[in-house]
Amino acid sequence: MRAAALYSAAGSLLLSGLTGLTGPATAPAGSTPNAPGAPAPASPASASASAESRGVALAAARAKTAGIRFRTCPADRQAPDGMRCGTVSVPLDYAHPDGKHLTLAVSRMPATHRDPGNSKRRVPRQGALVYNPGGPGASGLAFPVIGIVPEWKRIAAAYDLVGYAPRGVAPSAPLSCVKPEQFYKAPSPAPVHPSAAYKRERIARAKAYARGCAERSGKGLRFFNSLNNARDLDVLRAALGEPRLTFMGASYGTYLGALYATLFPAHVRRMVLDSPVNPAPAKVWYRANLDQSAAFERRWADFRAWVARHDDVYGLGASAAAVQRAYDTASARLAAKPAGGTVGPGQLQNTFLMAGYYDDYWPSRAEALSAYLKGDAEPLIGLAAPSPETAKEAENGSAVYSAVECDDAPWPTDFALWDRDNTRLARVAPFETWDNVWANLPCAYWPVPRQRPLDVRTSPGATPPVLILAAERDAAAPYAGALEMARRLAGSTLVTERGAGTHGVGPGPNRCVNAHVDAYLLEGHLPGARAACAPRPEPRPAEPAKRGNTPDALKGKG
Repeated sequence: MRAAALYSAAGSLLLSGLTGLTGPATAPAGSTPNAPGAPAPASPASASASAESRGVALAAARAKTAGIRFRTCPADRQAPDGMRCGTVSVPLDYAHPDGKHLTLAVSRMPATHRDPGNSKRRVPRQGALVYNPGGPGASGLAFPVIGIVPEWKRIAAAYDLVGYAPRGVAPSAPLSCVKPEQFYKAPSPAPVHPSAAYKRERIARAKAYARGCAERSGKGLRFFNSLNNARDLDVLRAALGEPRLTFMGASYGTYLGALYATLFPAHVRRMVLDSPVNPAPAKVWYRANLDQSAAFERRWADFRAWVARHDDVYGLGASAAAVQRAYDTASARLAAKPAGGTVGPGQLQNTFLMAGYYDDYWPSRAEALSAYLKGDAEPLIGLAAPSPETAKEAENGSAVYSAVECDDAPWPTDFALWDRDNTRLARVAPFETWDNVWANLPCAYWPVPRQRPLDVRTSPGATPPVLILAAERDAAAPYAGALEMARRLAGSTLVTERGAGTHGVGPGPNRCVNAHVDAYLLEGHLPGARAACAPRPEPRPAEPAKRGNTPDALKGKG
């Protein structure tokens, strides 16, 4: 499932504008399982895993000695004053640490030491806080900028904020599967119930895409997986001079954090997992995508109900069903005549999918739909038209997503199984189901060997307690995944934002959530095994006089 790179509710709008620093503005969010009948996940104590464990230890020791030489960031990254950039070297294959290496890009903003509540108090430094925004396929290079956001200032006072581009994500040995100029196909259809002919076309495209990944990315493609991402994280920890890792991961980044805690429990200091994906081996990644499609249908209903409550502003209908009819009318018109020549039903669907991720996007989407149906296509074109300037970054993000998720686990190789499961699901969850299939179908034809998902779990006392944040109605990371994550990480605390659905809980507009994050990262305090916060306020509708001028943080992206 393609998902926006997540920097928390407070910082997503700020950071999404820094395209030169972040790389892909959108990237997929995980999902799939063992193929039916596949054997149980292999133990990490296998001979191969032992060789890789030795390789990690050697690479980390070398990285600790070498450190990271932070310098002025390259001009094309548009880094703000104070941010510094460097690199760290990691083995392509940890079983052969003296073989080919990859260079990962790293960014850092030093701790400010300034207490935002008391200008005379100097805050002691607690080390580096490393962040992964998810994907897989998203870059975290822009993350250190978030220290200027008010909700982050206390954390930025105590920690060096560290971001990085994971392996495969530009500029860290970037992967590619198709020529960037061929990546955006617009306008495109988005059939809710695709015909047999359309399915055959998409199967052919998925096979060609999988071949392209192997041809353009080379023999090392098999090493771009979640286990190696977790190993890279330990090498980065050592290069930063940190004896133990303080980490925050969002969306797919929570799976990375959980793998790290399982592989390196003694190396964990503190860990915040925001909007967890389901780490159960049987969910990695096929079945998680089915769960995600079902969850998006619920969130799509939430959005339509909100629009209906504001019919006086948007005029799209006073019921969720009426709003759906308005959307369907727009989709049919775009199929007959694409807006601006590039916005068809596929671009419409992708644009409104973002409303399933972030409540903040509800007003701009509702306003664009209203304007389009009244004869003004410009707001919709501004939100939905592909941007050639971002094609390279978007293609890279898609390539990394495919490589990691397809490498991570066995996938069903018979399309008949995909067809059966998703035809059934689309009857009750039509909004996103088939688009999710097409995003992941290359994994059915993946040309390199697959991993067996690690049985993520920690033993009582093996790691410090982990803080887990989740929104109860999150579509990209359904809430059941947070419950599963909490069960598997012994001693963890789950903080739930009740009745909310924004993907990315904190730090952001919810003061209750922020208080828990600050108490944990700054003082090591947790509220217990379970805690709950009231939801953030719903977004306010756009004023009618401002129609057509609603800003959008992802204009021309996705």
